[in-house]
Formats: sequence, structure tokens, C-alpha cells
Amino acid sequence: MGQSASTVAGAQNRIKFRSSPVISSMKEIDDSDDVIDVFDVGEFDYSSNIPDECLACIFHFLSSGDRKSSSLVCRRWLRVEGQSRHRLSLNAQSELVAVVPVIFSRFDSVTKLALKCDRRSASIGDEALVLISLRCRNLTRLKLRSCRELTDAGMESFAKNCKGLKKLSCGSCAFGAKGMNAVLNNCSALEELSVKRLRGITDGAAAEPIGPGVAGGSLRVICLKELYNGQCFGPLIIGSKSLRTLKLFRCSGDWDKILEVIAEQVSELVEIHLERLQVSDTGLAAISKCSILEILHLVKTPECTNNGLKTVAENCKLLRKLHIDGWKTNRISDDGLIAVAKHCPNLQELVLIGVNPTCASLEKLATNCLNLERLALCGSETVGDPELSCIAAKCIALRKLCIKSCPVSDQGMEALASGCPNLVKVKVKKCRLVTSGSADWLRTTTRGSVAVNLDTPEPENPDASASDGGVPEVGNEIRQVAGQVRGVSIASSSTGRSNSFKARLGLTTGRNLVACTFRRWSSFGGSSSSSSRNN
Repeated sequence: MGQSASTVAGAQNRIKFRSSPVISSMKEIDDSDDVIDVFDVGEFDYSSNIPDECLACIFHFLSSGDRKSSSLVCRRWLRVEGQSRHRLSLNAQSELVAVVPVIFSRFDSVTKLALKCDRRSASIGDEALVLISLRCRNLTRLKLRSCRELTDAGMESFAKNCKGLKKLSCGSCAFGAKGMNAVLNNCSALEELSVKRLRGITDGAAAEPIGPGVAGGSLRVICLKELYNGQCFGPLIIGSKSLRTLKLFRCSGDWDKILEVIAEQVSELVEIHLERLQVSDTGLAAISKCSILEILHLVKTPECTNNGLKTVAENCKLLRKLHIDGWKTNRISDDGLIAVAKHCPNLQELVLIGVNPTCASLEKLATNCLNLERLALCGSETVGDPELSCIAAKCIALRKLCIKSCPVSDQGMEALASGCPNLVKVKVKKCRLVTSGSADWLRTTTRGSVAVNLDTPEPENPDASASDGGVPEVGNEIRQVAGQVRGVSIASSSTGRSNSFKARLGLTTGRNLVACTFRRWSSFGGSSSSSSRNN
């Protein structure tokens, strides 16, 4: 608008000149004889009146790609954009060490950093991590993925230089207990720790205990995934007196005894996730001592029964969110759910996968849990039209409903049209008796505000574990920056394992309806009577 042809041409030349890799661009910028500035063509630079601080604030509203493009406008914008960027994601291949000084000379205000390496490439080693720690002493969040060349010594040096670290997430790394203890002994502000497949920890009785160190007083979230020796983190969990969230996924060993000690020593727990864990009703009895517990996920824990769930319900009366994947063992049924309905009136979200509730328990839940807003029923053989009609008639506060692989039909869908006055969204997946006609009819009723999502049934396993949709890892909060070095790619790359390897471990989980649904349902937290503490 109002730009002269010469200005546009100058801008195009400038952007074309800056399309080379980041490092070469930075070198060329310093050569004033070669730089073509957009505003050297006779037009007045109106942005020169904007203070650097305001310009940086504007950049914060842009996406990573738009910020990169904006940095190509002129030298000042390049400088301000680099100095105001707090999140950076780099491809952590071994060649990165040569360009660390140049990268962090431009991005000198980074506080959130992700270092990811492809599993087929050699990763950075201790030297690069130490250089980064010297350049980023104000680092508060660090994510390490497949950095297999890092050792305990490198982690110790890093921890001594970045004592203000608040969040650490590491996966498929090779350092061990000494490196982890170095972080815990130096980072007194650490609040969140996520560890997945840490390969350097010794197996068996020789495993060195981890924690709690000086971080024990500040840790609020601990997440352990796929650890054959995860119980060596027991001292850390037990010593974290301010711990609010504990997530244990696919960690080997008997966890009942550790949970008993945790329940005795840690009194602030409000959220617990257990997935594919060797835990029984004894462990649930221990969890029931966490009287302020609000969120509980029990995913594929076949030794947990109605008795354990009853104990939790009777003692954890503040429970707001309950996810149960019964793995079709039928060990959790109406009896346990009726206990939840009786003792947990604050329940707002209920997910049942491979569990077979009937009208008896659903009616109790609807009658006693007046704040129930989100309900998902997946792979339930007993959830048919009568159960759906019961939900429609009784669940007055229900806003979101998800039905998957259940024997419901068009008749049950029609019942929803006259019930659940607050319903805003319905998802129906793999229910073969439900036709598109009923979904269209529901959309065109007087309740036109209801969003209906209906798919075509497919011959697929109805397993729909939602466990991986819990507290986002630290890396989700780290935006990628386009930083490429001449001859060295700095963009983040995939580190996923092959499907065949995951299949051998029995860990393959597809993207499923419930996981996607409840990640999006978080926006409804504001409408709840009470909200949980976010990451």
C-alpha cells in the first residue's frame, strides 16, 4: 500500500541476497560494500522511529517463519530479531560444535533450547554442550534428544554453568546417574524433569540412586518413560516434597512398594499418571492417601481392580479427571465407577477405554457428578443405545462427548438431540450402526450449535490409549528457528524409532481419537469450577 516500485524492487533484491544460509549471511552483513538495504533506495524508513524494545515486542507476535523473513529486511531488524529470540531448536549433529560461537553471538538471549539429533547421525559431545552453557548462562529450559555422545562429565559442566535451569527433558541419551545427579545437585530452581530411555544408568542392584539433591525442594513435575531401571529415581521422587505431578510410563519393576513410600513422604501430589506399569490394588491404596489428588490416569494396568478404584474414590474426593484404560480385562466395571460417582462429586472429565459400564453406573455418575463436562467411551461392549439415551437424559452439564467402537446406532444419536442442553461437540468413531444421516439430522436440529464429527468405520483395533496426551514435553514449547550453517544443517530433524523396533517392544501406539480430542479439550478448562495447575 503506497510503496513505490523502486522500494518493492529493493526489498526483493534484499531478500534474494539474504536467502543464503544463516552463517554466510551474517558474515556478508558485516561487509557494507555488498549489502543492499531496502531503505537505501530513497524511501524513508518509518520503522526507525520504533524503539528496539517495541520492535522486539512485535516480533514476538510472529511465527518462526515470519520472524526469519523479517530478519532479512535490514541490519537493525536482524540484530533486534536475534537479540529478542528466546527459543531455539538446533540439529545437534557433531558438526554443530564449530558454529556454536557464531550462532549464539546472534541469538544471545536464548532461554529455551532444544538439541535434537537424528539417530543415524553422530551427535554433539561434551565440548559443544559446554560451549553452549557458557554462552547461555540464563538458560531455563533444555531439551535433549538422541544426544548419545554426551557423558556424565559434560552434563556436570553444563549444570554448573546453567544453575538457573527450570525444565529438563532428555530422551535416548547415553549419560547416566552421575550426570543426572549433577543436574539435581546444581540446579536448585529445577521444576520439571522428563526422562525417556536414559541408556547410561546401570541395571540391577548396582544402579546408583538418583536425587534428590538441591532440586528436591523445587521439583513439581517428574515424568519417567520407558526405563528398565526407573526405580533408581525413587529417592528423587520421595525427596521432592513439593512434587505436584508424577507420570510413570512403561517403567519395569514392581512399583507398589515405591508408591507406598511416595504417598507417605509426598503430600502435595495432585496428578498421577500410570501406564503399562506393574502396579496393583496395593499401589492404588497407597495413592488413595494423596487426599488432594485431582487427576488420575490408569492406563493398561491389568492388576488394578474395582477394589483399588473404590479405595481411591473413597479417599480422593477432590478428583476432577479420571482416565481408565482397562485393556478389556473387565477388572474395573460398574462397582468401581459407582464408587467414583458416590464419592467424587467434582468429577469433570471421564475417559473409559476397554471398560464396560452400564446404565447403572452411568446414571449414578450423571446424577451425582453434576459438573461432568467431558465424557469419552471407547471400545465398550456394553455402551449401546440405552446407555447413550441415559447419558442424554441425565448428563445436564455435559459439553463434550466422544464415542468410539461402541454398539450405538442412529436411535442413540437421536436421543442426544433432545438431551444434554449444554452439549457443544460430539465425536463418533468406528460405530458401525451409526449412519451419516443421523449425524446430518443432529446438525440440522434446533441445537445447530452442536459440532458433530462422524467417521466411516474401518476394520481396526479399537485400542485408543490417551496416555501420551498428558503434560506437554518441554520441547513443545520450543519453537524452531531456521538456522542453517554453510555445509551444516541446523534445522531440527526427526529422531523417531523405526516401527519394527517399537513393535518388538510392544510400544507402538497410533494416533487416536481420544488423545487428539482431549488435547483440544483443554480449552474448556476455563469453564470448569476449578482448574488444575498447568505446566
